[in-house]
Amino acid sequence: MNDPWPDRISVVGTPVSATSIEQVLDLLEHRPDDKATVIAFCNVHSVMTARRDPSVAAALAGADVAAPDGMPIVWGLRAMGREAQRRVDGPTFMQEALRAGIARGWSHYFYGSTEDTLGELMKAVRQTVPGVVIVGSCAPPFRPPTDEDIHDAARRIRDANPDLVWVGLGMPKQELWMQRVRPHVPGVGLLGVGAAFEFIAQSAPRAPRWMQATGLEWVHRLIHEPRRLWRRYLFNNPAYLALLARDLTIQSTRRRADRT
Repeated sequence: MNDPWPDRISVVGTPVSATSIEQVLDLLEHRPDDKATVIAFCNVHSVMTARRDPSVAAALAGADVAAPDGMPIVWGLRAMGREAQRRVDGPTFMQEALRAGIARGWSHYFYGSTEDTLGELMKAVRQTVPGVVIVGSCAPPFRPPTDEDIHDAARRIRDANPDLVWVGLGMPKQELWMQRVRPHVPGVGLLGVGAAFEFIAQSAPRAPRWMQATGLEWVHRLIHEPRRLWRRYLFNNPAYLALLARDLTIQSTRRRADRT
């Protein structure tokens, strides 16, 4: 394919891909053999963390695709001129790719979470996607990975020889991990899908579809995990909206200036 990667548009400083589930599936089907393909999924937490942490900003910018995971990010892309943009969130994409992978002959590897959650995840996947090919999994230790950890993980992945590696370490750990491991696993698709493992394994509840569609999924998550998430949403959400409004005002001013 010629220039296969989707356009990227800055949303409060992070280049987000204007893409779709279908396009990302096609990109994975035609991924290069000589390097890993990295797919990140961006929400408000992602882009606001990137503003504070240059390493996270570099990881998101270096991903081949930074899909619009949260509805506020989708609204940002629409406001920037991509009126037809739809949400491409990690949990939904993972389920679509597992099903689509049957016809494509894809094999899957799961990296992240706990042994218990991985066991429930693989059980749920095998029940809901008959014929799915799972070639391995790993629940890494809960600490920052050393260089030895990265090389060991890469060796395990190469030995398993999957097409796609689903990474459920949470943001930003998974984005930083994918950036470090990608040189060692050419030809593999690396996808950081956050809480998708817990949602599919049903160890954590997902918001109703109406809350997902209206940008209120964060309320559902806050209700269920208030101690862990209250700071994130209290500070990130208002700051994101203020920054987006500022950027849209600047863009509108420039457009008016260009017309005069």
